[in-house]
Amino acid sequence: MLIFRHASRLSLIRQADMTKSPTVRLLFGLLVTLAAVTIFSWYALTQLNGLRKLQADTIDLNRHDSLLLLRVQNDLNTLGLALRDMSEVQPSSDVVEYRAEFAHLRADLEEAIQEEGQLAPITRAADQQAQLLDSLKHFWQISEQVFATARAGHEGAAKELASTQLSAEQLVLAASVSRLLERNNEAEERTDEKVASIYAGVERNIYAFLAAMLVAIVVTTLYLIYSNRRIFDQIESLSQQRRVLAAQLITVQEEVLRSVSRELHDEFGQILTAIGAMLGRAERKGGAADAAVSAELSEVREITQHTLEKMRSLSQMLHPAVLDDYGLAKAIEWYTEVFQRQTGIQATAIIRGEPVRITGQPATHCFRIVQEALNNAAKHAGTKLAEVELIFSSDTLTVNVRDFGRGMVREKSRKPGLGLIAMQERADLLGGKLNISSVANAGTTVSLTVPVRREDQVLEAVENEVIGGVVATSHE
Repeated sequence: MLIFRHASRLSLIRQADMTKSPTVRLLFGLLVTLAAVTIFSWYALTQLNGLRKLQADTIDLNRHDSLLLLRVQNDLNTLGLALRDMSEVQPSSDVVEYRAEFAHLRADLEEAIQEEGQLAPITRAADQQAQLLDSLKHFWQISEQVFATARAGHEGAAKELASTQLSAEQLVLAASVSRLLERNNEAEERTDEKVASIYAGVERNIYAFLAAMLVAIVVTTLYLIYSNRRIFDQIESLSQQRRVLAAQLITVQEEVLRSVSRELHDEFGQILTAIGAMLGRAERKGGAADAAVSAELSEVREITQHTLEKMRSLSQMLHPAVLDDYGLAKAIEWYTEVFQRQTGIQATAIIRGEPVRITGQPATHCFRIVQEALNNAAKHAGTKLAEVELIFSSDTLTVNVRDFGRGMVREKSRKPGLGLIAMQERADLLGGKLNISSVANAGTTVSLTVPVRREDQVLEAVENEVIGGVVATSHE
């Protein structure tokens, strides 16, 4: 048990060392990268939406301003037509008759220019707007002079003034509004080109960033796979070393037990046998007068004989000779009888299939697993009945150890005992599979399945015939 405790501690230390894996840090870096991609994408889309909104607002304002300029241009064209009609009126017509139309057009122009001034693009110079207002103001001043001259009775002079100066001012205003419209159109075109270039640049940057992030993700993932592969290789190497160490420790343990068993049986057994024989001779030599001494010698001889039997039993428990002589199946049958005498639990051995003689390390490991399972049943199960079933097939051996007690109480925080760890280690060394199932108040079953090598498949019947032939020959 001390050897298994040392092995389990070594295993826990190695497991603690292997927990220092870069996987957690790499996954954290991967999450940070994905978060950076998400945040940048959100930021870029937000910027694009803002740019799109700015574009829409700028173009809409520019178009609204252009509509107001078209309205001003239309009023100025209407004034130009009115001036032409005013200059070509018949002598019976009066220039003053056009005053109402001019007043209506003036109100509409002033309203349109006032709204246009509020929506004028920021790229327009302030002097351009002031120049337009000055020209419009000068136009209305001349128009007032025209109507004042007409009211004074100078129709010819009023028409002359309207056809010359007022018409010239109207053409200047129309030309100024046309230039503003052209500049609005040019500004709108430049805005469209600039916005399109910004869109293309942002889109290009997004694609470049996404490509870089994808490359980073791929590189990180490949590094993660590489790191995990190295860790898995190290784990496999440590696991292989642990299996080798466990095999060596178990081998040393079995050799120690075999050596102690042999020493107890050969050396101390012979000594106690000799002591018993000497006490027997001394008892027989004593006479009637030495009855008290003979009784004491008899008592000492009985104690010696009992000690010899206990020592032989201990020797068999440390390493059963029947395991090497007759194989696993016979050893299990023998041990169930010994277990029943020692614990009072009715134990039976059931052999199914055609028995195969299994000796050596496989037999020792299977025997120890059965021994540990029965001992656990005696200590913890609270049962009066136990059963060991050996099922032999062509290439496998299945060993089932059942008790019919209270079952195992499983606790998540409770670690498996050293006995269970030792059983699992032995099963791994055999290349087999160990399974422990338990049902409350119905008992626990320890099931071991191991492969059987062809060279181990010597039938019991054949070996018994060989053994019988050897014994008969020796008697002859």
